[in-house]
Amino acid sequence: MEFKVLGPLEVSTADGPLSLGGRKQRLVLAHLILRANDVVSTDVLIDEVWGEEPPDSVRSTLQGYVSHLRRALGERLEGRTSGYVLHVHGDELDTTTFEAMVKEAKRSLASDPATAATGLADALALWRGAAFADLADESSLRGEIARLDELRLGATEHRIAAELKIGRHSTMVSELEALTSRYPLRERLWAHLMLALYQSGRQAEALDAYQRARQVLRMSWEPIPPGSSSACTSRS
Repeated sequence: MEFKVLGPLEVSTADGPLSLGGRKQRLVLAHLILRANDVVSTDVLIDEVWGEEPPDSVRSTLQGYVSHLRRALGERLEGRTSGYVLHVHGDELDTTTFEAMVKEAKRSLASDPATAATGLADALALWRGAAFADLADESSLRGEIARLDELRLGATEHRIAAELKIGRHSTMVSELEALTSRYPLRERLWAHLMLALYQSGRQAEALDAYQRARQVLRMSWEPIPPGSSSACTSRS
């Protein structure tokens, strides 16, 4: 059985993806996956899925969701006195596999960047879209989604560093242009872009990238004057 959250939530067997039900039921499963192999109390699940004002029938509704999930997951989902536990082996959860692959690849970054680049690319290939893509607007998942997004971006930065170390400067420019546009405050991406351009013989463009990075980062560091209309608006 495979549990996948690096993209839309999915659980699959050798026969294909399982039917996981509607949105609330999938959210219950998401929180069981996040706490895999630990007992998750009924109260915690209610708080995470329904928030501060759950309906009066919430406990029976939760029991119904769990009953349906048990039909799909079988003995993997076990009821306990105080809640439920989802049994997941380490290599069955894509986030665990991803983090292990990234850690292993980074070990060879300095000594064997080609191997590191391949390992990091393989790890990033596990992503099928944004983490919990079908549940991305659920507030109770935002912290984990942010953590996973940061891990993904960090792995991407390390992969690019490995690619540059083995001389693939010109092939990385377009990807880095897109990444610095999407993540303008990531200094490491700007540094990679400048290096890629410079080593590709595009010194004028490297200087332009430096000036762009300096301007963007300086704006992010400048304090907002007291009383400014944007004083309560956080910078992106």
